Amino acid sequence: MADTLSLDTSIDSVALDEVVRYTSELIRIDTTNRGGGDCLERPAAEYVAERLAEVGIEPTLLECAPGRTNVVARIAGTDPEADALLVHGHLDVVPAEPADWSVHPFSGEIRDGVVWGRGAVDMKNMDAMILAVVRAWSRTGVRPRRDIVLAFTADEEDSAAVGSGFLADQHPELFEGCTEGVSESGAFTFHTGDGLRLYPVAAGERGTGWLKLTAHGKAGHGSKVNPANAVSRLAAAIARIGEHEWPVRLTPTVRAALSELAALYGVEARLDAAGPAELAREVDRLLGQLGGAAELVEPTVRNSANPTMLEAGYKVNVIPGSATAYVDGRMLPGGEAEFRSTLDRLTGPDVNWEFHHREVALQAPVDSPTFALMRAAVERFDPDGHVVPYCMSGGTDAKQFSRLGITGYGFSPLKLPEDFDYQALFHGVDERVPVEALHFGVRVLDNFLKSA
Repeated sequence: MADTLSLDTSIDSVALDEVVRYTSELIRIDTTNRGGGDCLERPAAEYVAERLAEVGIEPTLLECAPGRTNVVARIAGTDPEADALLVHGHLDVVPAEPADWSVHPFSGEIRDGVVWGRGAVDMKNMDAMILAVVRAWSRTGVRPRRDIVLAFTADEEDSAAVGSGFLADQHPELFEGCTEGVSESGAFTFHTGDGLRLYPVAAGERGTGWLKLTAHGKAGHGSKVNPANAVSRLAAAIARIGEHEWPVRLTPTVRAALSELAALYGVEARLDAAGPAELAREVDRLLGQLGGAAELVEPTVRNSANPTMLEAGYKVNVIPGSATAYVDGRMLPGGEAEFRSTLDRLTGPDVNWEFHHREVALQAPVDSPTFALMRAAVERFDPDGHVVPYCMSGGTDAKQFSRLGITGYGFSPLKLPEDFDYQALFHGVDERVPVEALHFGVRVLDNFLKSA
């Protein structure tokens, strides 16, 4: 009983006030990442470092390019033999066009119990939750069992090269002993529309395969017949890629997600089908019986490749000698070989492709003690909610930290109202987060980190 009561001691009204204020104040620091090095995270990094230093947590600021600043700190645990746990969040945000928003995206306005602005869900809310929790620990003398390494990173919204990639490659000593990590895109309320309240915790990420396609041909006058037209060759390849139907491939994480969701819906999951065609039919059948919950799983039962950019020509009556396109490819864990061979076939002999940016796919065990503690922490504060594993369709800084042998989970808890479309607000207009969701998140994060 004493251990159970001790889990509640550090989160007080000060922490609840701080998480809201820090979310708002971090949003007001414009850390827009437009790619190609156009970002300045240093003001936000200094803000975070000041909040840590105020309570005796020593921050280290590191950058490999001017203004592209990362913050790392370590909180000593009570068990020196225990593996350390990494808790990380990024400081940069994607661009926002103020004219499209109901409030200015960098106002951090708090209105009607909601904090508005770019980064409210991706992911300055989690940055603020981390700060509020560890400051509460310092005020009340709480120490976690494991060492907790905090990392607030630059550049996640681009390549992470000057953020988590730089930290993993150049400063691995700061993460000594870390075997697991938690960060964004997990443990948020997902309302299925039929009464179920789910909390998907990420235990995997598809790999990133951003591709550059180049078609070469014969330059010439636009009025002449040209069977070696680079634009036509590229367009044909892009059409084949866009129309391709990738086969179903179930990873352990996605298989576990389907099995748990099927149990919640009271339907049978026959996932040991004999061949690819049978498996595809079974997965399609099952997804059709999972209602709104199917949205959590559907993007991650296959590889994918979506054409996103085209570049060709300089004048309407001139056939260019080359044309370029970009494709956003995502690969399941274990699916890169199939992805490569499929792209070779779809692009054909007249179009070359290469990885413009590539990062590995990730997979984390859903039967681990850490996953069980995340499940318990969420369900303690929402007993009617159901934690389920899922695989992210995109990626996070966990990819870079995996180079250090750190197994990553998505766990940034929020309890959200039914009419709140959380996933649509990622990189969307009018990004915002309810104050009560932040309060829930602080309580759950505190409970988990002290239990882990």
